[in-house]
Order: sequence, then C-alpha cells, then structure tokens
Amino acid sequence: MTDELPEQYREGLRLFNDEEFFECHDVLEELWSETVGAERKFLQGLIQASIALFHFGNENFGGAKKLYLSAIKNLDPHGDEFMGIKLGEFLQDFRRCFQELLDNTETYPTTVAIRDELVPKIQYVSQELI
Repeated sequence: MTDELPEQYREGLRLFNDEEFFECHDVLEELWSETVGAERKFLQGLIQASIALFHFGNENFGGAKKLYLSAIKNLDPHGDEFMGIKLGEFLQDFRRCFQELLDNTETYPTTVAIRDELVPKIQYVSQELI
C-alpha cells in the first residue's frame, strides 16, 4: 500500500501533522499541479485546509474563514476514507477547530484565537503509510 501513494503526499501529510502548514502547502501544491481527477480536488482541499490553519494561527481571520469554506467544499465529497487517510475524522476535527471563528459575528474578531488542542491531525487508515 505504501508504494501506491506518492512520497510527496506522505511528506505533505507529515508536515501538516507537524503543524508546518505553509511548508505543507508548498509540497502538496507541487503534487497537485501534476494530478488529475478526484485526487486533484482532494489535494486542493488539503492545501486549502493547511493555509486556512496557517491564516487562523496568524489571526488573518477573513482569509482563514474563506479557505476553510473552500477546503470543506473540496474535501466533503470524498467520503470517510480517501487516499489513505481517515477523512471523515479529519473533517470533524477541522470543523471543531474552526467553530468558534465561524460562530463569531464581529467584523474584526478580537476574542477568537486558534486553540492548540483543537488543531486537527491527519489519521492514517493503515500504519503502513506513516
């Protein structure tokens, strides 16, 4: 199973879980540019999720919210498991992380901050992928 997924993809997931969101974006974007089909939208969603978290952590709340919504739109159609990860679990955790920001009605939120304990991690379907 390990050979089925590109090394760049696995490296992108590792960077994501290490909360190196901008670097994750760079690695996955290179792979995305060479990908077609359903995997392309999926990778786009992961890239958007990583940059949404990057923006959230840097208090760019407008950018974070916009990319969050785009990421959900691109990731949701792929079911509970896709390309070796537990996507359903990830999306649930991703939503939980952003809920406070999404619920906030201030134009320029001052009471919202990303909570470290809610930053989602990507879980693998199989330990062989790690």
